[in-house]
Amino acid sequence: MKITLDVDCTPEEARLFLGLPDVKPMQDELMREMQERLSASLRAMQPDEMLRMWMPANVKGMEALYDAFLRMSGAKRD
Repeated sequence: MKITLDVDCTPEEARLFLGLPDVKPMQDELMREMQERLSASLRAMQPDEMLRMWMPANVKGMEALYDAFLRMSGAKRD
């Protein structure tokens, strides 16, 4: 036997019905704090520092690939 029950309610109604705590105020506070910290750290950085921090592996990988092509071609890097 298989029984299907469809309940039409909002997430808030389901949370109240199941007795779960309301964590929205805590989530809002954490998001506000994270935004403040991120904004402060971004204001303190220069654009070239941000690029080095966000793309270290990609840039180094591209440089290694470039060096490999140069070695294979016999050319020298400037």
